[in-house]
Amino acid sequence: MKSSESWLQTASLEEIKRGYLEEGHVYVCVCCGYRTETGIIYPEEGVLYEAARYMRVHIEKVHGSVFEYLLELDKSVTGLSDVQRGLLAQFYEGKKDAEVQKALGIGSASTIRNHRFVLKEKERQAKVFLALMELLKSKDTQAPAEWVSPVTRHEHTIHPGSFDITEQDRQKVLNKYFPEGTGGPLMTFHMQQKHKYIVLTEIAKRFDPERQYSEKQVNELLKEVHEDYVEIRRYLIDYGLLKRESDGSQYWMGSRADQQSVADGKQERKEKGEQEKMNRRKELQEQAKEVKTEAGVYQIRNERNNKVYIDSTLNLKTINGQRFMLQMGSHLNRRLQAEWNEYGENAFVIEVLETLKPDDNPYYDPKESLAKCLNRWFEKLEPYGDQGYHGDKKQSAE
Repeated sequence: MKSSESWLQTASLEEIKRGYLEEGHVYVCVCCGYRTETGIIYPEEGVLYEAARYMRVHIEKVHGSVFEYLLELDKSVTGLSDVQRGLLAQFYEGKKDAEVQKALGIGSASTIRNHRFVLKEKERQAKVFLALMELLKSKDTQAPAEWVSPVTRHEHTIHPGSFDITEQDRQKVLNKYFPEGTGGPLMTFHMQQKHKYIVLTEIAKRFDPERQYSEKQVNELLKEVHEDYVEIRRYLIDYGLLKRESDGSQYWMGSRADQQSVADGKQERKEKGEQEKMNRRKELQEQAKEVKTEAGVYQIRNERNNKVYIDSTLNLKTINGQRFMLQMGSHLNRRLQAEWNEYGENAFVIEVLETLKPDDNPYYDPKESLAKCLNRWFEKLEPYGDQGYHGDKKQSAE
């Protein structure tokens, strides 16, 4: 079975843009490898979808969009700097140059326009490079048959023999990242690979090796460990500590799972027939409700001095990405990043200020409404100077 990275590597440009590829009567998500099959009807919130249409529903519900998924990929894959990645995210939300400048706190509106030009130039160069590589294929007999560079949101897979880990090393790492004990929450998942492997092997102990879990059950268990439970789940799978069915319906302990037990479990699931399908449909509906997206305005507030950073997003579930950028030292607002480094992560809280209410009006524009909502909060809180991390009013209005 291919990993999600393999699907992305082998998909064409058009398939990547679309978000899925076709293999006979099966549709495969290039982001995660989730599969739908023609001839099967997929229910979602009272609506019945055929396979291709449900794949688009899956991408929207789970990944937000293909754009958002690709933008989170490692810098070595996209070739984008942190600044360019942040700008693209703002542009994708339809923000004007002045709004982008206000949100990121860099330069002026004219600086943002210059960045737009640079990105367009990068696009033109990429087209020429793709054409060159296509023409080269027929001449370069030494080229590898496939692109073998790993396409991941994190670093390459680590195997157990890659590190020389002593018991002293293990205890030191666990004490550092589990301040309340290994049964408590994880302080952060931003750490070097050796430490990640030690932490993940400890997290894996929370799973019963004799039990199989649904994706929802895995998520609930990992939420108790850390808020970035999706990323931890991916790492557990990549490192072979957790195994799963190709459709994500079942998970089990990879390092201690007995193959015969798994085979027996498959046979048992097959015998359940229609009852299993009904249970799966209900589970899909519950998951869809959980990942329903909401637009809104949020703030990052320094509890030590009450200074705030304000921004908006079409999907409030993505705001934890702000914490990740700050942990990585790559947040685009330099004032905020500097005080994060000075005061430490525990001094800051991320809070939703307002959730955008949906409107059934056919002329309703969520992006326009979100921009107005953001401006109201800027006028109310005035996050400039000693009160916030944004440039002064005059600069922000450019």
